[in-house]
Amino acid sequence: MISDKEMAALHNLADKQAGKDVDWINIADARALTELGLARRNRGGWEITPQGLALLNGRPSGPRLVTPVDAQSPGPETPTEPE
Repeated sequence: MISDKEMAALHNLADKQAGKDVDWINIADARALTELGLARRNRGGWEITPQGLALLNGRPSGPRLVTPVDAQSPGPETPTEPE
């Protein structure tokens, strides 16, 4: 579990990625998020990772598994030519 300060920093990183203006992000919080794989540092500064976004969205991180219900659901319809 991450602290409230780290969660606030994670929200700021998500807002930054969305193009919103954000407050300063505490370096210690950003480093802690990096150690957890929830953020990373690049030339433009700190950014949220897919795992960080998944945490904010309440989803487990990692690849999505296909369930039997998903496998049976119909895909997009393909147009047929008139007879």
